[in-house]
Amino acid sequence: QVQFVESGGGLVQPGGSLKLSCVASGMNFSIYTMGWYRQAPGQSRELVARVFPTGGTMTKDSVRGRFIISRDNAKKTVYLQMSSLKPEDTAVYYCWGRSNYQEDYWGQGTQVTVSS
Repeated sequence: QVQFVESGGGLVQPGGSLKLSCVASGMNFSIYTMGWYRQAPGQSRELVARVFPTGGTMTKDSVRGRFIISRDNAKKTVYLQMSSLKPEDTAVYYCWGRSNYQEDYWGQGTQVTVSS
């Protein structure tokens, strides 16, 4: 059974930093495309960043240069380092994984709130 457990969310002031972690289990982590999505109140869920089995990444334009996604296959963990946070980054952040059979899996979400 594929499971993701996220951590690292919280309240931070504008300009601050947070690092999200997602630990996976029940899967061959190294062959999954992993990523982070977010959903703000009243908004649809949107892709933030992805990291591919090759290690290549893609990042949403509005967070590029501020957010960095990475993975550690030995630890079955994907990270999202967030810097220079803005109030508009406030959302629930979800860990996501896609198998090579195009099956999608989701974590339970972790709240990130950027406010003074």
